[in-house]
Amino acid sequence: MRKICFLVFCIIFGFCAILTVDGCKKKEAKNATEKVFNVQIRDVLRKPLRPFIESIGTLNPYEEVNVSAEVEGILKTVKVDEGTVVSKGMLLAAIDDMDYALEVKRAEAALRQAQATLENTKLEFRRKDALYKEELVTKQQYDDVTTRLALAEAEVERAKAALSLARVKLSKTRIHSPIACVVKEKKVSAGDFVKNGTSLFVIIQPNPLKLRFTVPEKDVAKLKVKQDVLLKVDGLPGSEFKGKVNIIFPHVEERTRTLMVEALVPNDSGILKPGLFAKVILYTGDERDTIVVPITALLYEAETVRVFTAEGDRAKERIVKLGSKYGELMEITEGLKEGEKVVTAGQQNLSEGVKLSIQPAGPEYPTSGKQQAAPESMNQKPEVPGTGQNGKHSEGR
Repeated sequence: MRKICFLVFCIIFGFCAILTVDGCKKKEAKNATEKVFNVQIRDVLRKPLRPFIESIGTLNPYEEVNVSAEVEGILKTVKVDEGTVVSKGMLLAAIDDMDYALEVKRAEAALRQAQATLENTKLEFRRKDALYKEELVTKQQYDDVTTRLALAEAEVERAKAALSLARVKLSKTRIHSPIACVVKEKKVSAGDFVKNGTSLFVIIQPNPLKLRFTVPEKDVAKLKVKQDVLLKVDGLPGSEFKGKVNIIFPHVEERTRTLMVEALVPNDSGILKPGLFAKVILYTGDERDTIVVPITALLYEAETVRVFTAEGDRAKERIVKLGSKYGELMEITEGLKEGEKVVTAGQQNLSEGVKLSIQPAGPEYPTSGKQQAAPESMNQKPEVPGTGQNGKHSEGR
């Protein structure tokens, strides 16, 4: 009986040992085949940044004036060409003034004649007035001389007005610049016959310049007169120019749902030219500490934005809320803390708890210096370099 019990015990013990060894082998095999995901990570940073809105604008002259002829005649001389820098009051062109000078002389002669007639009429009136008081002339005679005096006075005034008009016309044969400017367009040449209203030149005042751009209606409440504006022009790489908001237009354009804004940009050097397109950054607040991550870390699903952090060698999924976009950085208002490690490459195939292999990352993203232009928007879904919208892969910008 003892032998039988011993034999049963040995069989059971052996069977358990086999099961234990087999389980260990399976566990080791599972551990050996666990998938590891290669990723790159960045630190979650706290940076002093200033919120702003990005737009595209056009530079316009501060003033643009169409200079026209105000009298007719033949252009005797044209003093300027396109691009000529002109001071206020400078002579631009002159119309042959011979006829207008003669008209002035005729008007002067007519005025002298009218004044002489008036003096004679005044003498006659004084004589008739004295006689009328002594009842030596009739009422009719007195009334006649009074009427002639009034007519003589009116004729003098008419002659003065005619002389003034003749002198004005003579002065208008010389066309002067009403502002300090640059000639944008010359439309006539010496010898051309021009009429009253003929366009001669288009002149512009290029300093300061007016920068006009639009802002989405959702950002209208952030606008204020005298806000700082930074602009860059593709044709002047490496250069930045500053201005201030001058006008906030009173209505939103119905079709585009945007509001027009105008800023004044100093242009003392003259390097900026009217008509240039400009990338505009409109600062909407003061600098503030901001938690930011690279936009490449963000994954979008419907209305949810996710990131993965690296905790040791394991992936942890986080739901985050977005603030403003600063170039290649996105503000995180909720869901991450400074110093955490966020996955910026390789996160598309991750899930909670998978094993990570941290790979060397590229150059550090900016930690200071000038902000890159990008729109300010809450919970906006920007395009991520290396991915398309909503995290789908595409070519980087």
